[in-house]
Amino acid sequence: MILWWGKKKQPDPKTGETPIEPLQPGETPATPVASLDQQIFGNAPAATPEPDLDDDPIGLRKAAERIAAERAAEAAAREESVLHKLAEGLRRSSPRIAEGLAGLAKRKIDRDSLDELEELLITSDMGTKVAARITKNFSKDRFDREVSEAEVRTALATEIAAILKPREKVVDFSVGPQPRVVLFVGVNGSGKTTTIGKIASKLSAQGADVLLAAGDTFRAAAVEQLRVWAERANARFVSKPQGADAAGLAFEAVDMARKENRDLVLIDTAGRLQNKAQLMDELAKVVRAIRKVEPTAPHDVILVLDATVGQNALSQVEAFRNTAGVTGLVMTKLDGTAKGGVLVAIAESHDIPIHFVGVGEKAEDLHPFSAETFARALVGLDT
Repeated sequence: MILWWGKKKQPDPKTGETPIEPLQPGETPATPVASLDQQIFGNAPAATPEPDLDDDPIGLRKAAERIAAERAAEAAAREESVLHKLAEGLRRSSPRIAEGLAGLAKRKIDRDSLDELEELLITSDMGTKVAARITKNFSKDRFDREVSEAEVRTALATEIAAILKPREKVVDFSVGPQPRVVLFVGVNGSGKTTTIGKIASKLSAQGADVLLAAGDTFRAAAVEQLRVWAERANARFVSKPQGADAAGLAFEAVDMARKENRDLVLIDTAGRLQNKAQLMDELAKVVRAIRKVEPTAPHDVILVLDATVGQNALSQVEAFRNTAGVTGLVMTKLDGTAKGGVLVAIAESHDIPIHFVGVGEKAEDLHPFSAETFARALVGLDT
């Protein structure tokens, strides 16, 4: 996973301040580094002053040990907190799976029980391919022997995490070209505008200079919603009257960000059904307009998916990937559906990073995606 800011780089010519980049593996920071959620969503802890080497070298070692222990405890607490929040959010998905797994426990694993497991996974929206793969791997060392409920859940969580792990990636908005252009796409009601607002607000709090572009020119409510988020984040905001050309707005936003030397441009787009060719063509037009200003942009195309649509999310990924070149995913509304398993099906079918998952309305309910945490929450393990 990649942090938003971590170690100092060259000074910014605009402000004279030095941005920060992630620490290298094995590198120890001089002051405590905020947690992953804190790096992305703010509320970083105050830095602990460095002990004086000359005055108390023994005290320095003790302080270092204490700080390391505190960090380890904080990391464990954060992981437990995220697991709990995800488990709460997935409460409609996990009970169905957990109850089915309980039925497999304390009996010998045979062909019938494996068929039950496969059917359980299919009905949890993981799809036939994923269900068959997990069932096959589960049966390898367990066929014709009795297993406990804990063993069944743990084994299933391990198999699910193995599918999800290659897709685990928190996007690092601080690297790459400046301005970094991020285009958000998805169908109506998927949560694009809210997701953009949450990310913009927290990144601005970390020092990023953000411009928000209200590219959903079909809905006046979407423009006003994004305007409110921009005000909260103290971010630059650009919009056009309702019904205006979205491609023209995207062009102007990127051009403005370049002239004003902004760090990021986050562009909202109108929700569109993946099976409506005209609407998808308009999205392709937006991408072409952006590239007239910056040929390498958009640098990120993030597809926001609504978990409540279940297997239909698979066709959305396929359509938007072909039209806009999707580079990453956010899945929202996992707290309001029994179809959370669809994220596993998507991870199996599409080689696209999963950046965030949303389990509520608040900014803190948008979590950097963790394969292991999600898998454990989905099967109701340690909740």
